[in-house]
Amino acid sequence: MKAVVINAYGNNDVVAYTDIDRPIPRAGEALIKVYAAGVNPVDWKIRDGLGQRLGMSFPIHLGGEIAGTIEELGDGVSDFKVGDAVYGILPTGGFAEYAIASAGDLARKPFNLDFVQAAALPLGALTAWQAMFDLANLSDGQRLLITSSTGGVGSLAVQLAKTVGAHVSAMGSAPNEAYIRGLGADEFIDYRQQRFEDVAHDMDVVFDTVGGETFDRAFLTLKKGGFLVTAVAFPKDEASKFGVGVGRLYCKPNAKQLASIRKFAEAGKLKANVATVLPLASIKEALDLSEGGRTRGKIVLQIPSKDSYK
Repeated sequence: MKAVVINAYGNNDVVAYTDIDRPIPRAGEALIKVYAAGVNPVDWKIRDGLGQRLGMSFPIHLGGEIAGTIEELGDGVSDFKVGDAVYGILPTGGFAEYAIASAGDLARKPFNLDFVQAAALPLGALTAWQAMFDLANLSDGQRLLITSSTGGVGSLAVQLAKTVGAHVSAMGSAPNEAYIRGLGADEFIDYRQQRFEDVAHDMDVVFDTVGGETFDRAFLTLKKGGFLVTAVAFPKDEASKFGVGVGRLYCKPNAKQLASIRKFAEAGKLKANVATVLPLASIKEALDLSEGGRTRGKIVLQIPSKDSYK
């Protein structure tokens, strides 16, 4: 079967689109026939060297966000059957025609989304869910600021926050205002035209997906006792200085949350914006696009499986 593998760290020169043996599921696992895989910054960061800090060993099979069907089940798996359409996140190996997943990390695919649309949801939606609801305890009537609302995480965060009745102030650039308001944002802040901390005040929660100076300045928008949660920065001692809470989100697979996300998608309350669809063989182009950071919406690899690659 075809898969994307690296055997050294570096730029796209180390990325190989190659043939490998199809994996076999062990107890508690499922073999997924992958039809689509989402591309995320963590993929090129692993290629660049993050994999070493995460304790990964070569060969590293890239890709961690998929949608497909159950091809084979390991012993002890009873929640799924062969042929079920599923989606979820994996620790490794999603950029392939077949991938292994822990059955407990998967959920059934939203019936109203195709595989490409479904593959654009799991990582971004779980990141937003766990940041806003698990860490920051965002609830009905609270005021939320999202520091970037056009990317794969921020755009889903806007939609999820509205499902619990939060008031959402969303940051972006002027060309994206209509798109961001269309997601459900109550207020739009053009960060290029004004300092966001001058117009956003008394926030209960800030969800930061930018980091750097934006993360530092976001503390100025919170009310006393508010909470700043980030998916990219590394908090130090800011909480005590500003009288607020702060937390760093490390997204984890969660089948129960994926099931809830599926229900929102099926009710028409949640949808990922797919910006670019490429074949698996174009993985280097996909990684370049992701690293460039100029794509509004998700990059997804479409993976037609072929019997000859089994």
